[in-house]
Amino acid sequence: MEKYTKEQLNAMDKEALVQMLYNTQQTLYNTQQLLETLVKQNQELTETIALMNQRQFGRKSEKNLVTKDQITIFDMGVNEAEVTASGQIPMEPPMETVVVQEHKRAKKKGKREEDLSRYPVTIVRHDLNDAELREKFPEGCTTLPDEVYKKLEVQPATFIVKEHHITVYKGKDGSIVKGTHPKEMLSNSIASPSLVAFIMNAKYTNAVPLYRQEQELERNDIRISRQNMAHWVITAAERYLSLLWDRLKKEITSCSVVHADETPVSVVKDGREGMHKSYMWVYRNGGLQDEHPVVLYDFQLTRKKEAPGKFLDAFTGTLVTDGYQVYHSLEKDAETQFKVAGCWAHARRKFADPVKAMGMEKAKNTVAYEALGLIQHIYQRDNELKDLKSGERKRKRKSLIRPLVDDFFRWIREVQPQVSRTSETGKALTYCLNQEKYLRVFLKNPEIPMDNNAAERAIRPFCVGKKNWKLIDTIHGAEASAIIYSIVETCKLNNLNIFYYISHLLTEIPKHMDDTNLDFLEDLLPWSEKLPEECKKRIAEMK
Repeated sequence: MEKYTKEQLNAMDKEALVQMLYNTQQTLYNTQQLLETLVKQNQELTETIALMNQRQFGRKSEKNLVTKDQITIFDMGVNEAEVTASGQIPMEPPMETVVVQEHKRAKKKGKREEDLSRYPVTIVRHDLNDAELREKFPEGCTTLPDEVYKKLEVQPATFIVKEHHITVYKGKDGSIVKGTHPKEMLSNSIASPSLVAFIMNAKYTNAVPLYRQEQELERNDIRISRQNMAHWVITAAERYLSLLWDRLKKEITSCSVVHADETPVSVVKDGREGMHKSYMWVYRNGGLQDEHPVVLYDFQLTRKKEAPGKFLDAFTGTLVTDGYQVYHSLEKDAETQFKVAGCWAHARRKFADPVKAMGMEKAKNTVAYEALGLIQHIYQRDNELKDLKSGERKRKRKSLIRPLVDDFFRWIREVQPQVSRTSETGKALTYCLNQEKYLRVFLKNPEIPMDNNAAERAIRPFCVGKKNWKLIDTIHGAEASAIIYSIVETCKLNNLNIFYYISHLLTEIPKHMDDTNLDFLEDLLPWSEKLPEECKKRIAEMK
């Protein structure tokens, strides 16, 4: 750019000066625009690189992403007193299971005695013989109350062969009658309800693949091939446990609120050429007032809307999901009778990812950090209402939570032009605006939770388990797995002993295969008071 002296500028006519000033202004403007673009691109590139490093090497938890030092737009508004008094914005619990260290857990008085009371006790005496007593007490002695301590010992799995002898009677008229005996679960097989329950519990509760169970059984001189175990599991699930699955489906689809999620699974022989992704869908009733929790897995070949549409054909409540478009398109179908609610945890996670990637210190003063705090504040205030009755919670959500949600979306619209649309933060802002309709649904119904975490927790055991076996061989195996995972996860939520409950089901259901109705299933539901005492789990599961 040419540089002019004062004399040269004074010698120029007005029109030339105006043109030169205009050109300079345009150049400065273009330079400023270019600089802003470069800054945004640099921020976007920095965020992307940090996010890639976080996903590859960083921790997954979102815990402690917002600290007491974080200031939000609400601090300056009507909530200043509450925020100042509390001193911080509490975090929603992270997605991962929180394991409390043993030395930090408050011990309940008498808890150990209660835990041990279900097991048989063998008394081991530690006495002195007569010679020892005479030596130590020449003048005689009396006994005081025993000093007692307990030790818990473990015995390896015990296998018992029950040989059934059925008496056969022949009448003088030639008629033959056999002694009364229980109907076999699997004819011409050594499999008993307890053995199949043992295998199912190991595979679907503890994620032990069948080949490892085969190896462990062989160490105990029990030779059962994994092929036989797979046949028993699939047959028992399809023939007997499927009846309970159908009954539980009626239970869950009659609820007012259901959560849904899905995860891919590979099935080798699914009738299609080559390897294709199939999907395991999970549904869980999740209303804040639901009395009987139920989790149901449903195997489907596709992720298209026909999969959830088939399961939810009789559902008339509200489906809480992530932002997957299939659920939204399903809601618009004429025959669909349910509404869809969005998940605030998914919205939060999209801001949490760049914050984790950048680190707390670098992330401060960023849009993602601010958004994370605003969402956490909504969570905090809504969590304070969880113990209220339905009508009161609805009124409080209208007066306390709705203004926070309104401010959040108003703030997003204000800051969005300042953020690159292609950055992770920009995508998160766009996601929230696209999902606004669904993220607001919980404000209208006091039974709807803010997020879909219940479904994510329900599907996590399957995701953990499939890391051990990678593939399912057949569709029958996938469908059986869906049935058994449903029973197992519903057992956990209803605090049942999984092994004893499945064993009880496989003992009782075969007795009713000739029944003309399924009323007997009412006594087998996970919350039935008629379940045997051994099915009712006494030791609380560590969570």
